[in-house]
Amino acid sequence: MSVEAALPTAHAPAVRGAPFVGALLRTVEILAAIALAADLALVIIAVLWRFAFNDTILWADEVARMLLIAVAFLGGAAAVAKGNHVGIRILRDKLAPHHASRVEAAGLWIELGVTLAVAVFAIEYCESASTQVTSTGLPQNLFMYPLVAGGFCMAIFTAARLLAYPKTDIAMGLAGLLVLAGAVTLWTTLLPDHAPSPLVLMLGGFAICLSSGIPIAFSLCVGALLYILGDGFIPFAVFAQQASSGIDNFVLLAVPFFVLTGLAMEVNGMSVRLIELLRRGVGERKGGLNIVTILSMVLFSGISGSKLADVTAVGTVMIPAMRRSGHDPSEGVALLAASAVMAETIPPCINLIILGYVANLSIGGLFAAGIYPAILMAGALILGVVIFSKKAPPAPVETSGRSLNNLMWSSAVSLGVIVIIFGGYRSGFATATEIGAFAVAYALLVGRLVFRELTWRSTVHLFIRSATLAGMILFVVAASQTVAFSLTIDQVPHMLAEAMINLSHGAGSWAFTIASILILIVMGAALEGAPALIIFGPLLIPVAQSFGIHPLHYGIVLIVAMGLGLFAPPLGLGLYTSCAVGGVSLEATVKPIAKYLAILFVCLLLIAFIPDITLSLPRYMGFVH
Repeated sequence: MSVEAALPTAHAPAVRGAPFVGALLRTVEILAAIALAADLALVIIAVLWRFAFNDTILWADEVARMLLIAVAFLGGAAAVAKGNHVGIRILRDKLAPHHASRVEAAGLWIELGVTLAVAVFAIEYCESASTQVTSTGLPQNLFMYPLVAGGFCMAIFTAARLLAYPKTDIAMGLAGLLVLAGAVTLWTTLLPDHAPSPLVLMLGGFAICLSSGIPIAFSLCVGALLYILGDGFIPFAVFAQQASSGIDNFVLLAVPFFVLTGLAMEVNGMSVRLIELLRRGVGERKGGLNIVTILSMVLFSGISGSKLADVTAVGTVMIPAMRRSGHDPSEGVALLAASAVMAETIPPCINLIILGYVANLSIGGLFAAGIYPAILMAGALILGVVIFSKKAPPAPVETSGRSLNNLMWSSAVSLGVIVIIFGGYRSGFATATEIGAFAVAYALLVGRLVFRELTWRSTVHLFIRSATLAGMILFVVAASQTVAFSLTIDQVPHMLAEAMINLSHGAGSWAFTIASILILIVMGAALEGAPALIIFGPLLIPVAQSFGIHPLHYGIVLIVAMGLGLFAPPLGLGLYTSCAVGGVSLEATVKPIAKYLAILFVCLLLIAFIPDITLSLPRYMGFVH
């Protein structure tokens, strides 16, 4: 199963039917894949040039960032066409079918407005920055053109999906939005002294959009646009500028590179071989399949960086095996989701990279700080599986016909990716982002030359899939930046810091830690991983430092707490993905996942209140002095 197939659609189905729209989608996919391939080649060449000649290619960083923005908005557009952007659907799904259809149509009208806003305001920004150039002499507008192209493509795809609905639902959806907009306009006009503030407009608009099933990225954009509208003094071009600057950073290139690595392992046969070797190693013991699921998530999280890629790679192998052996698939999906929480701190997890970027923390230090907490959580989950599986029958070990020697050799070759990631970074040969590019190259070469399972055709499809998935993730990051900017303008960081300090006054750091854990669990469920970290990481880490909490330690606590929310029912978006991969309903996983989340919550408290679990390895490696 592909990642696209595994992802739950946020609302309407993917575009289909119109030849023009289909041709545009193929064009957008190819352009996004080309941008990703060009970025990969450029980074590898730049690193080798620096190593060989002790010199840098001055323009390489800027071009790489420009290509990253192209991947974000073209790949994000392809994800729009396929309906892959995720949102919270639980409230919408409880409506009667005809009401749900009208809510979906209204949501698509909102998405259409957002996508047009991205394109139009990007053009407006281009007009104001037409004479500006970068430090190497490139036109500044080159960083904005992907927003224009991606925004208009998103608008076309959204319109095509909207037109697939009955005309009555389309009209009723638009009418409902116009009535709501008219009511707010009358309120602000007739009762200006009691009109909602820009911050209230932003939070209210975001909450309404999110609860109605509109994808998280578009809900964030709506909130930011309503803030600018309510403020009245901020140019709308700032919206596009912030969306672009949110991903205009070389560090974030690690996102598509590690996504590409994980998907390459799925396509080239690495993942299947590694899981089969683990299955044989664990053997026919009670809970064996569950133990293999946990160990597989440990391995793949250390390679792909993307939770979506991890859950898909492991779930598409393990859940069918559980069904064949008579195990309850809902139990397997629950453990798959819990294992994904555990894997949030295993480098090179994308959320570690994003937190390091937004909070100005050492990414290498975060990588080191996350290893022992992951070991603690993995061990606790395995112990839980052993206890819970005392009455379960052992599952037979399924084999593919490969010999044990063949599996061990091919797995050793596959684990070369981990050696490249950690060895390359630790040696100082390249940064974490640059090492991601070499991991991709290794995975492609192994699939092509060693396993011979990666054809030219599958390679092209691999880059298309990776660009779409990475674009979806990066578009969420871009949308989150627009909200973070609005919160900063309204001095929310300062107010939150004061509130947290007052809340913890007299009780000390432990009260602050508990409060921030609860906040991140709730926000992780509502906002998804990256937005929660982008918005709350820079807000809370300085406050934590004022309480004497080390930022690396606190960063790991934030990531685990956010992960608990991300995979917790009923709102956790990550749980939707796990359920889609396993083909079970969300309701069926609520009871089995509760016990695993309880185990992880206890682990989180241990991690939070025993700092040495996170800081001992970074201290040994020189990241903490």
